[in-house]
Amino acid sequence: MTQAEHERHFNDKIAKEIKIEPNDWMPDEYRQTLIRQISQHAHSEVVGMLPEGNWITRAPNLRRKAVLLAKVQDEAGHGLYLYSATETLGADREQTIDDLHTGKAKYSSIFNYPALTWADIGAIGWLVDGAAIMNQVALCRTSYGPYARAMVKICKEESFHQRQGYESLMKLCNGTPQQKAMAQDALNRFWWPALMMFGPNDAESTHSEQSIAWKIKRFTNDELRQSFVDATVPQAEILGLTIPDENLKWNEERGHYDFSEINWDEFWQVVKGNGPCNKERLAARIKAKEEGLWVREAANAFAKKRAMKKSA
Repeated sequence: MTQAEHERHFNDKIAKEIKIEPNDWMPDEYRQTLIRQISQHAHSEVVGMLPEGNWITRAPNLRRKAVLLAKVQDEAGHGLYLYSATETLGADREQTIDDLHTGKAKYSSIFNYPALTWADIGAIGWLVDGAAIMNQVALCRTSYGPYARAMVKICKEESFHQRQGYESLMKLCNGTPQQKAMAQDALNRFWWPALMMFGPNDAESTHSEQSIAWKIKRFTNDELRQSFVDATVPQAEILGLTIPDENLKWNEERGHYDFSEINWDEFWQVVKGNGPCNKERLAARIKAKEEGLWVREAANAFAKKRAMKKSA
């Protein structure tokens, strides 16, 4: 087929909601957009293990420890699925990880904030995983087949993570005044970073329009952010917590909550590597790769040895 015929066939599949598969023809821009988005998603899952992993040994009881350990294990699995999905597009996994370590590739801005108390782990589950679900449920219908199928399993597990976080905060809010104050403090610190998770506003988003045209994304950043606010405010009311936004109010005419403008200066500073934990997070990932080199080399050597025995 000619280039024009390939493009017509590709656009026809997109229009008819037929998944694009790895062996299908696709525009180079579509391929590169997916590699950027999926690898960034994978990086976010892996870096996101760090603030929670730090609390495994300090969880208040055995049940909380087991649940948090299972959650961190899930996040590692999500990263694995997503790195594998980027490989179906022809990307080299080691190169995508090196891009993360050099700062060329990004991950979700939320993971550059510290988890200072046990309540922060609940807030991460409720708010961060809640925001992730808001975005990722739509990705179950993304136009690229391997990504969409990976997201079905990931969303099921993320839903568990969100409920775990909310249940943990519910326990604190029904506990002592000091415990409820700790939950409120966690909400105060994570609310705005959670809203920033959806990315820049639509006017500043350079990829959204084309991604929506290709049905990689189904909603804009601002649409997802509004849906998250609308869903989360009633949940905060059940907890008895106050959203830290004096301008938050229900707009009867719009049928949505109005809320204050995000501090975009802070957002861009974090994205550019100047957040509270940017350097710490990258240093941890680089150290993990360097110290795990002998394991990868041993596994490769064993695989080669076994292949030589079979061929002999």
